[in-house]
Amino acid sequence: MRLALAEAALAPGHGDVPVGAVALVGGEVVARRHNERERAQDPLAHAEVLALGDAAGALGTWRLDALTLVVSLEPCPMCAGALVAARVARVVFGAADPKAGACGSLYNLCADPRLNHAVDVTHGVLADEAGALLTAFFAGRRRPARTGRPARATGPRGSDLTR
Repeated sequence: MRLALAEAALAPGHGDVPVGAVALVGGEVVARRHNERERAQDPLAHAEVLALGDAAGALGTWRLDALTLVVSLEPCPMCAGALVAARVARVVFGAADPKAGACGSLYNLCADPRLNHAVDVTHGVLADEAGALLTAFFAGRRRPARTGRPARATGPRGSDLTR
């Protein structure tokens, strides 16, 4: 998890949410990535998906049934779906994500009996440290300019909802 946290710490350098993922087979690192959605302008560039792609390339197969993915934040539905599709053996995550987590918090795609594969889940590993990275990142982004008035809510195409 310390490697995943170190990877996550790289993401804010290019404006991305600090999430890091490390792929292991037999205790050896085969891939490590962090979020790159902003950098790549790619909605699929989550740390987990990038690490799974790199691991598949390194191992020469999309069937990652011997792989453990260690990730700093609980995977979202897209990433949990990728874990299932890639037949990943196990996911270990740090901070839970009550708004988008799909490995037990909001959904549990990794243990859904309707799907063709189940992924073992270990949660809460260094959760406080993972959560602190996220909290610091979002606190920095949410500091409004000190104008003495509240920020305006906007709707589609920037329309002002306060009128």
